[in-house]
Amino acid sequence: MNPILLVCLAAQFFSLMVEAGEYSVYFGTYTGMKSRGIYVSKFDSATGKLTAPELAAEARNPSFLALHPDGKFLYSCAEIGESQGKPGGLVEAFAIDAASGRLTALNRQNSAGTAPCHLSVDATGRCLFTANYGSGTIASFPIQADGSLGEMASAIQHRGTVALPQRQGGPHAHFISPSPDNRFVLACDLGLDQVLVYRLDEKTAQLTPNDPPFAKVPPGAGPRHFAFSRDGKWVFVINEINLTVTTFRYDASRGTLTPAQTASTVPGDYAVTGKDSCAEIAVHPNGKFVYGCNRGHDSIAVFSLARGSGKLTLLENQPTQGKTPRHFALDPTGGWLLAENQNSDSIVVFAVDPATGKLQPTGQTLALGSPVCAVFLPVK
Repeated sequence: MNPILLVCLAAQFFSLMVEAGEYSVYFGTYTGMKSRGIYVSKFDSATGKLTAPELAAEARNPSFLALHPDGKFLYSCAEIGESQGKPGGLVEAFAIDAASGRLTALNRQNSAGTAPCHLSVDATGRCLFTANYGSGTIASFPIQADGSLGEMASAIQHRGTVALPQRQGGPHAHFISPSPDNRFVLACDLGLDQVLVYRLDEKTAQLTPNDPPFAKVPPGAGPRHFAFSRDGKWVFVINEINLTVTTFRYDASRGTLTPAQTASTVPGDYAVTGKDSCAEIAVHPNGKFVYGCNRGHDSIAVFSLARGSGKLTLLENQPTQGKTPRHFALDPTGGWLLAENQNSDSIVVFAVDPATGKLQPTGQTLALGSPVCAVFLPVK
């Protein structure tokens, strides 16, 4: 039997065992001639079939998206440097039409910095956080009962020195997300080579620095995004500049990070150039595998995860069949992976082998202008 078909069948079986069903997949984009905002597709987790994206809402550079825990609202960051004549990007709230998947704008708030590139919602659905790359700031906002965003609760300017002045320049907040127990919020700063930790007040959405306030990755690594292990004991930080993943042991009681390993996302014989960089990282739903994407090398790195030690071992680099994969997303069943190739305007669907974690192309490639984020919402 065809090996690709075997992997697809295995992925289907795995999906059926977990939570096979239909999902709406929302895609964030950089807008221009080929994109007008946020798009939505339907995805069948039993077959891996993804429909052609349709416009869900017009928006300017909605580069990253986040869903509310109740599935009724979606949030995006407008990655811009100026809004309404004032410096700063935007965070925007939308109501989701469950039947059509279309979005209706609720309101927007200034992001308290320029070029917001990431945002997340806490487990209670009462707090939203955003990272502003351009200004090196983070901010938090309360979420109202109707899904709209309240007035800013916290705005914090990152400060410090950089290892590579020409490449890093200064503080550049790139990712922000709460810990599994919702007590802390962690933020990657690509310029400072730090993962900063904040204490969260769920009732007010206010953030205050933890003690200690941050952990370091190797100088000049450029931490971009992170993902927690399924048991919450490890944090995997993908480093944009030197194409590595740094593993930290996480102490949930204190919100502290202790470095344990740094592993390359590319083969040992690959000559890294200034055109190469890393982007997204994710942990498989079964907790056995970790995935990261390489731009320039244009591949998904697949790692096995030793749960006891947190050690990562590179298994393969699967080409994404496109240019500059800025993001990828595993579907909730873990049977499929969508790679968003920003510079080739394409979304490519891969089947995930549940036994090995390795990827196989399914033959599905869909067109979308500058896709840079994807999130899955179950269709009820």
